[in-house]
Amino acid sequence: MQKDRKYQGHDTSKHLSDSQNFITNRKLIQRIIRLAKINTDDTVLEIGTGKGHLTEVLCEQAGNVCSIEIDPKLYKSAQGRLARYTNLRLVHGDFLKYNLPAKGDYKVFSNIPFFITTQIVEKLTRVSDPPAEIWLVMEKGAAKRFLGIPKETTKSLMLKVNWNMEIAYHFHREDFHPAPSVDSVLVHFSRKQVPDLDRKECGEFQKFIEHSLKYGICGSRGLLTKRQVSVALRRAGLPHAHEDGVTLYIQWLCLFRCYRQCHR
Repeated sequence: MQKDRKYQGHDTSKHLSDSQNFITNRKLIQRIIRLAKINTDDTVLEIGTGKGHLTEVLCEQAGNVCSIEIDPKLYKSAQGRLARYTNLRLVHGDFLKYNLPAKGDYKVFSNIPFFITTQIVEKLTRVSDPPAEIWLVMEKGAAKRFLGIPKETTKSLMLKVNWNMEIAYHFHREDFHPAPSVDSVLVHFSRKQVPDLDRKECGEFQKFIEHSLKYGICGSRGLLTKRQVSVALRRAGLPHAHEDGVTLYIQWLCLFRCYRQCHR
């Protein structure tokens, strides 16, 4: 399994099946799908049909499934293997070029190719009508970056404005065929019913984060004074920021609101 790198659409489809590691154990697949509580009321989008093992269980649990497969050999094989499922729409195409549903709630559940993890997450979370929930099997290191572990980044903080995120399951390497060279996890993204910031505030929040990560929250080039930081966090009942920077999303949000209030 390759780590995330720049996507090269013109040649990826030729070798995509070589870059994927499949989960074929039915009991394991049923276990992780139960975590998502998928039922007949759900419409589920799967990125990468693969050998169809995950798709089969999704079709048995969900009301409707749309599975997208770019690899022509895997797609052709899946057509035969999954022909009996009348609630499945099988699409031969590139997910990164696929038009996501314009309306209506849907979930995403997928064991994705690791080397396009960032592109997949960005597409799913930045679309105007995003899914209600996203469940992705991905490399553990990538998951930790999205969650801001061990330290928040601009990307992790911006994601948290609209999404709750958690690692829902830790896999063993032997759960995959072939076994990957890295540890893998199932990450759950749950869309917040009400985002923490509106669209205008998001742009300001990003600038606040980028400046503060580069120059520090306070200090000669900081946007707040030490006293402002201390008072804002104390009033919000939050712990003080560490010397190497704010480490919690809720702290960043608190200090950003303090900054906006001070600069009105």
